[in-house]
Amino acid sequence: MNNIFSSFPDTIDKEIFEELLTKDSVRIERIISKGQSSPDYGWYDQEEHEWLIVLKGAGIISFEDGRDVKLCKGDFLNIPAHTKHRVKWTDPESPTIWLAVFYLN
Repeated sequence: MNNIFSSFPDTIDKEIFEELLTKDSVRIERIISKGQSSPDYGWYDQEEHEWLIVLKGAGIISFEDGRDVKLCKGDFLNIPAHTKHRVKWTDPESPTIWLAVFYLN
């Protein structure tokens, strides 16, 4: 049996992206962060929509239009395709576990 909260290292030097499922027009990833953020250059500009939930920890998503959205455990967000965004901050004290669902119309 698989568990979303297991199988990750104690030390997280860089974000961990794990594809959990890909089927037709849907892709599901588990992302684990601990103090990481997106590089200062560039933005995510995805072909797919992204529905994102924080299962543990906290993070801040910044958008190109200047908005910042803080997400804590249980908070979720839908990011339409081609909405430029980046991870501004994640909790440096404990792992943040994100579940990201990428989908097409």
